[in-house]
Amino acid sequence: MITDIIGMIAFSPPRIDNKIIEEVTDTLNSGWITTGPKVKLFEKRLAEYCQSKRVLAVNSATAGLELMLRWFGVGPDDEVIVPAYTYTASASIVLHCGAKLVMVDTDIDSFNISVDNIRKAITPKTKVIIPVDIGGVACDYDSIMSLVKSDEIKSVFTADNDIQKQLGRIFVLSDSAHSIGGKYKSQPTGSLADVSVFSFHAVKNLTTAEGGAISFNLPDNFDQEEIYKYLNIWTLHGQSKDALAKSKKGAWRYDVIMPGYKMNMTDIMASIGLVELSRYDSSTLVKREELFNRYYEVLSEYPWAILPIGRTGEVVSSFHLFMLRVKNCSEDQRDRIIQGVFDREVSVNVHFVPLPMLSCYKALGFEINDYPNAFNMYKNEISLPLFFDLTLDEVDIVCKAVVESVEEVLGKC
Repeated sequence: MITDIIGMIAFSPPRIDNKIIEEVTDTLNSGWITTGPKVKLFEKRLAEYCQSKRVLAVNSATAGLELMLRWFGVGPDDEVIVPAYTYTASASIVLHCGAKLVMVDTDIDSFNISVDNIRKAITPKTKVIIPVDIGGVACDYDSIMSLVKSDEIKSVFTADNDIQKQLGRIFVLSDSAHSIGGKYKSQPTGSLADVSVFSFHAVKNLTTAEGGAISFNLPDNFDQEEIYKYLNIWTLHGQSKDALAKSKKGAWRYDVIMPGYKMNMTDIMASIGLVELSRYDSSTLVKREELFNRYYEVLSEYPWAILPIGRTGEVVSSFHLFMLRVKNCSEDQRDRIIQGVFDREVSVNVHFVPLPMLSCYKALGFEINDYPNAFNMYKNEISLPLFFDLTLDEVDIVCKAVVESVEEVLGKC
């Protein structure tokens, strides 16, 4: 049984085995542990996997998202649309840039952003839309891209720099932190928006311990290779050469062309990612879907269980989270159910507390009453353990703990 440090069934530990240990050891023995050949190989293989035009590896998804806002020139007086139902990283980057955060509600009975609400929120100051693939389920990208490309919306867009003029419309920046390996209308995430950003944090399906990647799918009038080179410099303090380039004979001299950031991925991180990616479709996703389906099979017997999306006619999840909802359940009751599950030695979580309920965003004037769909999705949501080394027997133990706790709080339904 996979347990955490206090003996409970863990929520989402990483998959660490001898293949990863051997690859990391190889990197350590190579003497090259910062950004180097393994990062470049990881970027190449990610681009092939996502069917995207180029990939830049970075030290976190948050860094990647903020870098793209700054590349697009987002700043004061600009507006960026984000869903109210997401983690703070999707929104804090907007505030870092000094722009105005515009939150919109989800669709009814959906964790993902409402396209109709996006349309209502667009103004001449709107520069970027950040859809978020909650739990690994892709947003409705055809509708979002059709919206921003429509003559009506393009006529409202105001460009303030050359990059914005080149795009000629609102920039769609996908927060794909949860969704690598997912599909929308048979197309892989990473190729669905102008730019998509993945997270490889320790709890993600594919991990590099920390880390992220920017997947480029900009229109053909952009030179993706030149953008990659420019942003690569930006992630390394604005230095014109990275350490790998400087290591060549006599190539020590460099310049700093901008006050850049420190956002690069290391070869140690990439070595984990290379192993993870090599077996992602054949092993990781197969196992995660098997676990997901077992939860679905067991819990579908209970009328109070509202089950998450795995596969539909248009969407295939990455099976990152099993986001159970409990019908006719208040927020307080949900919290008591969670406590009951923990008391039965099972770790669970909630994804996510909507942004307007957090102190940071309350202080900016956001109120959860303005986002009823997001609140209704949150108030009865419980994320169940889902990770590679979880067994089907352990899934049954989790389900038993959840069922007993629900019936203890709500009574038998």
